[in-house]
Amino acid sequence: MTLLAQFECRICWTIYDPAIGDDVAQIEPGTPFTELPEDWCCPVCEAPKAQFLLIDTSHADA
Repeated sequence: MTLLAQFECRICWTIYDPAIGDDVAQIEPGTPFTELPEDWCCPVCEAPKAQFLLIDTSHADA
């Protein structure tokens, strides 16, 4: 898994993109999913991190 990998919520399909971060939770752009706080949740449906699936590793070699 790369630091820029994107993750998608299995509940509402919201995508966490580390290049963007999360304004709602005051997560700075450039923050990898693996470095999000344990209590971070989906900004749309409030699902926990465990409900997110890896969807994109194409940025690894970019």
